[in-house]
Amino acid sequence: MSTATHTAHALRDARTMVRRNLLHARRYPSLTLNVLLTPVVLLLLFVYVLGDTLSAGITGEADRTAYVAYLVPGILLMTVAGTALGTAVSVCNDMTEGIVARFRTMAISRSSVLIGHVVGSLLQTLGALVMVGGIALAIGFRSDANPLEWLAAVLLLTATSVTTIWLAVGVGLSSPNPEAASNNGLPLLLLPFLSSAFVPLDAMPAWFRWFAEYQPFTPAIETLRGLLLGEAIGHQGWLAAGWCLVLTVLGYRWALALYRRDPAR
Repeated sequence: MSTATHTAHALRDARTMVRRNLLHARRYPSLTLNVLLTPVVLLLLFVYVLGDTLSAGITGEADRTAYVAYLVPGILLMTVAGTALGTAVSVCNDMTEGIVARFRTMAISRSSVLIGHVVGSLLQTLGALVMVGGIALAIGFRSDANPLEWLAAVLLLTATSVTTIWLAVGVGLSSPNPEAASNNGLPLLLLPFLSSAFVPLDAMPAWFRWFAEYQPFTPAIETLRGLLLGEAIGHQGWLAAGWCLVLTVLGYRWALALYRRDPAR
């Protein structure tokens, strides 16, 4: 088989697996709804229940609109993390229910199984971001970004999504059952809480601030906030890009090693 023919077959198999994962998400929407509810509920809770108090602490006056602008970038990154948690459970389901073992006996590209999960999850994540972004606009979020900054913001969200998805695939492959995958993937959902998503770094205790400042989500949130609000980004953009690159490579290699190591699972 020529290289071109092999590539064409691999792409066809990957498209089939992407379609399978999207159909699975449509037929069983409960998991997707569960991971989407968390950022939406947090957005509404922090804006309408805690917004005045937190905005007074940040800006010196009770300005809910200002806090919406501050909060939305963090909620968008939390949406990315929450959707990736669903990917970990979905991957683990496939591994433990035996469907992957059956795929291995078929004349399909072995990499197409992982590609289907990654691309399918990325499309779901982008759809979730559009939905959460629409809710943010409905409750008063407004952006000062120009078209170039909007493009950079979309690219950042896409890159962060790819990073978290590959890490989630590794979590799913390394977990013995879906419940364990859900628990093992919780750090992906908890890290945004330990960042600058809800309050500025200056408001945190000194002993904790160093972790919040340099963990992966804070540079991404600060970069996205700067892009959407037309503020200076400084070195945060380079930190966000560096974290995305390093963690994507690590997540990809980890997932690939786990997938190849246990063909009989």
